[in-house]
Amino acid sequence: MITFAQLSEVGEREVNEDSVGFVQLGPDIALMILADGLGGHGRGEDASALITQQSQEIFRWHYRDPDCLARCFEVSQKALIQKQINEGARRDLKSTLVLLRFYQGQIQWGHVGDSRLYYFKDGYLMDQTKDHSVPQMLVVSGEITPEEIRHHPDRNRLIRVMGIDWDSPKYQLSPYMNAERNQAFLLCSDGFWENIEEAQMEACLRKSSTVHEWLGRMERIVLKNGRGTNMDNYSAVGAFVL
Repeated sequence: MITFAQLSEVGEREVNEDSVGFVQLGPDIALMILADGLGGHGRGEDASALITQQSQEIFRWHYRDPDCLARCFEVSQKALIQKQINEGARRDLKSTLVLLRFYQGQIQWGHVGDSRLYYFKDGYLMDQTKDHSVPQMLVVSGEITPEEIRHHPDRNRLIRVMGIDWDSPKYQLSPYMNAERNQAFLLCSDGFWENIEEAQMEACLRKSSTVHEWLGRMERIVLKNGRGTNMDNYSAVGAFVL
């Protein structure tokens, strides 16, 4: 059984360019979605809303398909590019995207951009996505540590996003894994993870009996650390496997 909670707040900005969504078609059939529109490119809120809606619709029709997540990314990308063309907005309408699919005891996730997915088991962090960003490349080359990404001056420079022409798919998909009790998943935008460390995510998880409680504990930390900093929009979707 899967339980979930979600939040999406404007922070200290004028417009919330994040979008979150969830589709549940059965006790163990669900899709979680988080997208963060790129404000620097214009109309980020429209881009994130479109690909969230597209992903929901695709999942409802193709949730049995083993390639469901790939279809979500590719169809959403085509819809976003077509909207750019139709509206003369080729420089606008860009977004990150993170997806998490549950289907009959199997779990898979995918992402593009710097919105993240974290996977926890028994209260401890087991895995997380790697950002498609300049600072992440510096981590790979050994020039900075993963912890330094949060405050790096180039942390908002992304190398892969939805809404930029692909000559090949730019998203990344995880291998399938088995659903087990005491698993927890967190999808979050950079406005969220920049203001809370992974150790704090774990600590909040171990104190929480429900996914709503977990998100609430983390949100208080995010607000405390982000307040007064021209805080970005912050969004998160969490899930517990019971």
